[in-house]
Amino acid sequence: MPLSFATWNVNSINARRPTALEVLKEIDADVVCLQELKCEDGKFPRSEIEDLGYNIETHGQKTYNGVALLSKHRIEDVRRGLAGMEDDPQSRWIEALIDAPGGVVRVASLYAPNGNPIGTEKFDYKLKFMDALLAHAKARLALEEPYVIAGDYNIIPRDEDCYSPIAWMEDALFLTESKAKYRALANLGFTDAFMQVDGGGHHYTFWDYQAGAWQKDHGIRIDHLMCSPQAADRLEAVTIHKSARGKEKPSDHVPVVGVFRDGKAK
Repeated sequence: MPLSFATWNVNSINARRPTALEVLKEIDADVVCLQELKCEDGKFPRSEIEDLGYNIETHGQKTYNGVALLSKHRIEDVRRGLAGMEDDPQSRWIEALIDAPGGVVRVASLYAPNGNPIGTEKFDYKLKFMDALLAHAKARLALEEPYVIAGDYNIIPRDEDCYSPIAWMEDALFLTESKAKYRALANLGFTDAFMQVDGGGHHYTFWDYQAGAWQKDHGIRIDHLMCSPQAADRLEAVTIHKSARGKEKPSDHVPVVGVFRDGKAK
């Protein structure tokens, strides 16, 4: 059977609990990578999400950041924190093996730093984090296994991935240095699932709460499923669940779901 992977920056799981549960039911993905939980592990609404059929692993943090893996299959070999960033107090990475019927798949939930304002230590931290990601991703490729690094990368890859390049020209998400890190990941051999299946312009995953961005469709695409060659070979479809942004008390991000062919299928 196909295996579906979702990434979603939920922007505070508890502040948006009813909407989050509704969206999780609607997308009904086998594996969900959540970002920006904004809660410690003990405050995560575990029982309500377990009732949806998920096993849960979290790497939370009070008030800020936080990532989680939800899986309808067994979760193994859980690793919290990105290699090379062991001293980082910010909870931005969780990785594990998903023991699915069609074969084992490695998955990571990533919440990359925003990096604004540019010219500060926040932008330096963004680049340092991405360098650590590149080193880790390169090492993982040597294992030659299906691997999906899913999350909020806080990088707009192309002009077509935002409503107005001019409006984002001086933002850390759109700077040449940021986009170069995204391209470096692709050059290692990782494929942006959306680009493989669709690649069209002006398909967004984030709309700000300010200035009527949602109503005007002033969005950006910053949530990505980056796939190793072994995962990309199995990719069948990608859906951006735009309708989630129109719900009551929504996240400013929407889920992106990739569907992968059974690894045992001929």
